[in-house]
Amino acid sequence: MNRIGVIGGGAWGTALAMTARRAGGQAVLWAREHEVADAINLRHENPIFLPGVTLDKAIVATTDLTWVAGSDILLLVVPAQHLRASCRGLAAALRPKTPVIICSKGIEEGTGAMMTEVVEAELPEAEVAVLSGPTFAAEVARGQPTAVTLAIRDAEVGARLIEALGTSHFRPYLSDDLAGAEIGGAVKNVLAIACGVVMGRKLGDNARAALITRGLAEMARLALAKGGKPETLMGLSGLGDLTLTCTSIQSRNHSLGVALGEGRQLADILAERRSVAEGVASASATAELAARLGIEMPITAAVDQILHRGGDVDKVVAALLARPFRSEALG
Repeated sequence: MNRIGVIGGGAWGTALAMTARRAGGQAVLWAREHEVADAINLRHENPIFLPGVTLDKAIVATTDLTWVAGSDILLLVVPAQHLRASCRGLAAALRPKTPVIICSKGIEEGTGAMMTEVVEAELPEAEVAVLSGPTFAAEVARGQPTAVTLAIRDAEVGARLIEALGTSHFRPYLSDDLAGAEIGGAVKNVLAIACGVVMGRKLGDNARAALITRGLAEMARLALAKGGKPETLMGLSGLGDLTLTCTSIQSRNHSLGVALGEGRQLADILAERRSVAEGVASASATAELAARLGIEMPITAAVDQILHRGGDVDKVVAALLARPFRSEALG
């Protein structure tokens, strides 16, 4: 497992290529944009998505998807709503039983499919894993200490993947709960937007703490309904990722929520950005999935109302605060 292919030239994909190099692997990275591939190959930087970070000179970038598909390990780091198309591009060149690690965090719009469900449908012969946890790309790229969850059904393959990617400063912890790990990563982006709205509206730290806690309960309910383990949400891919994303302006989703809370329009915020805030698409997909499964996720539904259904921020917040009192044990 020496040749590690990274599908996605954004900040997180670039950071994972650096991680692969530090672990001793050969990192090859696919980027959609020619200017990103050229900058990585010629100047050893990614100024569009990861400015200010000098990259390992041995990282090789390409815009040829099939050239990366023959790697020993594939890391899928494209935006969640583009994952299916990327898998279809890889399908013909992928070797059977290749470990494919999903590093995208989201739920597919329209279908309500989890990222594992997308990959298993499009790459049925792959060995699927999920990598998730509290990971700001710039810190990972700079080699600052980070811990993540690596979820996979085959523990032996998982141990080999950890050996291929793990270092003293990038520490994967093994799990067999793919559903729990990926739901934590997907829903925390939606909750980060909610926390940003709270901060942008100056509703206070008490309100943010309550929202994080009640949001965690929503994540656990959805994980349970999808066959995951609620206790997984107490770990790195749940509480860890949720805490990081909901408390730092470095988070794209949190900062987007702050701007919404300050009264800006979603279209204007998105027009200023090249990087994707996954929570925008995942809000509607998660709300629809919860409704289909009969799961109560009021915070997620509130974010969907604000983002996609013309909901007024103050009225949506007031509706949340007007919900009936209930036992905390009921979730």
